[in-house]
Amino acid sequence: MAQHEIETQWMGKMQFNALINGHTVIMDAPEKVGGEDHGPIPKPFILAALSGCTGMDIIALLRKAGITLEDFEMRVTGRLSNQAPVQYTSIHMQYIFKGADDVKEATVMCVLDSQEKYCGVSSMLKKAITVTWEISFNKQCVFNNSEKQALLI
Repeated sequence: MAQHEIETQWMGKMQFNALINGHTVIMDAPEKVGGEDHGPIPKPFILAALSGCTGMDIIALLRKAGITLEDFEMRVTGRLSNQAPVQYTSIHMQYIFKGADDVKEATVMCVLDSQEKYCGVSSMLKKAITVTWEISFNKQCVFNNSEKQALLI
């Protein structure tokens, strides 16, 4: 059975360094809570993992289809609970694409395939909280999964 394993070392104060596949990731806390702000706090790494997972899926699917884009970015927002343990109660993703209009539909399908078939991070998170997303193509919203429909395709 395949598995991932990381090592995390306390570096003093509130800083921890995680060794992930030979890459060091620094986690720290702001000065107001005893850290030195040498890196982000740990929780947003969940959002980064989600965007990286689905983003890599989408790029791989687009490449396989021979589609190139001018630009692609994602914005991920995690809504936090008000009480301890502070945790994400929902996550919303914005996929923002720029490219030729004739690849818009295929691009949307790649996002749907990532979210519904391939992205393991999204699949895990959806078992615990609501994950929604919307897709804009050339500054027009073309899909919003909370509405369960394509808007402009």
